Amino acid sequence: MKIVVSKDAKALGVNAADYIAELINDAIAKKGEARIILSTGASQLTTLEPLIERDIDWSKVTMFHLDEYVDLPETHIASFRKYLKERFISKINLKAAFLVDGTPECIEGLTAELRRAPIDVGLIGIGENAHIAFNDPPADFDTEEAYIIVNLNDTCKMQQVGEGWFATIDDVPKQAVSMTVYQILKCEKIVSCVPYAVKADAVQKTLENDKTNLIPATIMKGHDDFALFVDEDSFSKVDEAKIRPAEGKSYTITRA
Repeated sequence: MKIVVSKDAKALGVNAADYIAELINDAIAKKGEARIILSTGASQLTTLEPLIERDIDWSKVTMFHLDEYVDLPETHIASFRKYLKERFISKINLKAAFLVDGTPECIEGLTAELRRAPIDVGLIGIGENAHIAFNDPPADFDTEEAYIIVNLNDTCKMQQVGEGWFATIDDVPKQAVSMTVYQILKCEKIVSCVPYAVKADAVQKTLENDKTNLIPATIMKGHDDFALFVDEDSFSKVDEAKIRPAEGKSYTITRA
């Protein structure tokens, strides 16, 4: 596990973009193409903005994304399809993009495309309740499906309100189509970009606890190639002496 601590969210984004670009370019050099998964949400913007400016042959990159609210139209400000089309897809020339449309019917086709070949890089954010994708605690660590319908808990809903996507908690959809924990762990490399003080509790719990589905992000510490990018605010509550890597794993901390 690599932990990279940057001064602030902007520096985190630049450092993470450099690292991610290197991973994508390495996959293209080795295989002629790269397959990636993207997270969405306010915390990912400082990474996506510099990433699209990196020297990457995007025409050789296929993109998937993690999740979408059930029955939320793409025109809604909170739609992750809208988010990705406006902030990422429209700005580059991807080989292909496969989006979750928020219906159960989309799962079969997405699963077939997703499992056609390995995913080289997964950009997996961590929520304020330490969820990954919309796998809120207690997360399902057992299913081997690629996507499932999940229920959103109140902490998750309040994060969406706090970020300005919905006016009240009652406006947040109750369910989402989410990539599973099992499928996320199938990524050959996982990069988590987690800036801002509102994520400090989640980062602390992730790093200072053993694997538990009550803190879903803890499972990523057992991945063979996991890089966590934080800023000084999101890392502020971590006691480095209490960091608990997964069994048999080690970690490094770099300040960039």
